[in-house]
Amino acid sequence: MALTLAFLAPAALAAAPFDKGDANKGKATHEKQCAGCHIGRFGGDGGKIYTRADRRVKNASALAQQITTCNAMLGNNLFPEDELHLAAYLNGQYYKFK
Repeated sequence: MALTLAFLAPAALAAAPFDKGDANKGKATHEKQCAGCHIGRFGGDGGKIYTRADRRVKNASALAQQITTCNAMLGNNLFPEDELHLAAYLNGQYYKFK
């Protein structure tokens, strides 16, 4: 039973509207491409950027746009499917948009 729940957990993280994304892939992308900058700016694990009171992202559309903007500005060269996976991870972990 616990193994089944552990297997289903990543799918639960990829809540709508990003349910076509893979939250596990998004987490790996976040750790490789995003966390360093966020840790440098906010300390800790960098997660405060997503939970601060004055956060920029207020809805699913804004989350997708912010990911695209960061990707372009930083030259991360993520493919659209990578951005979707990242959105699935961030939404499941921090935002919970439906």
